[in-house]
Amino acid sequence: MKRLILFTILVLLVLAAAGCGNFQQGRALSRNRALWVSQDISHYRFQLQVGCFCAFMDLMPLSVEVRDGQVVSLLDASGRPVPAGRLEMLERYAGIDKLFELVDQAISGKADEVLVTYDPTYGFPSQVSIDYIKLAVDDELGLQVRNFEVLE
Repeated sequence: MKRLILFTILVLLVLAAAGCGNFQQGRALSRNRALWVSQDISHYRFQLQVGCFCAFMDLMPLSVEVRDGQVVSLLDASGRPVPAGRLEMLERYAGIDKLFELVDQAISGKADEVLVTYDPTYGFPSQVSIDYIKLAVDDELGLQVRNFEVLE
C-alpha cells in the first residue's frame, strides 16, 4: 500500500513539473510576443535555417522578406526564388508571426519537447527545437533566425 501511495505521489509530482514547464514556456512566449508586437515592425528581412528530415534541405538558408504580414520574397541559399513545388512546405515558417504560432501550437500540447530562445531586442523566436514525439525518429524540427533586419 505504501508503495502505491509513493508511486502515485511521484506520478503527480512529475505531471505537476511538466505542467509548470508548459506554463513557464507559455509565459515566456506571451512576454516575447508582446515585445515583438510593441515594436510595430511591418517590414523586415531575415535568414531562416530549417532543420528537419525534409526534402528541401538543399535550399537552406532561406532569405525571407515580409511586409505587412505578407511574404514578399522567399529566396533559397543561392538567391533564387524558392521553386513553386517547395514553396507551400516552406511558407509555414516564413514570417515572425508564423514562428510565434508554430511555437504556441507546440507548447500547447502538439509536441513532447519544445526548446525556444528568444531574441532579447525584438522578442521573436530566434532558435526553436521541437520534438513532436520523443520516442519517434525523424520527427524533430529545428528553426534558426539569423541576420534579422528592420526595413523601412
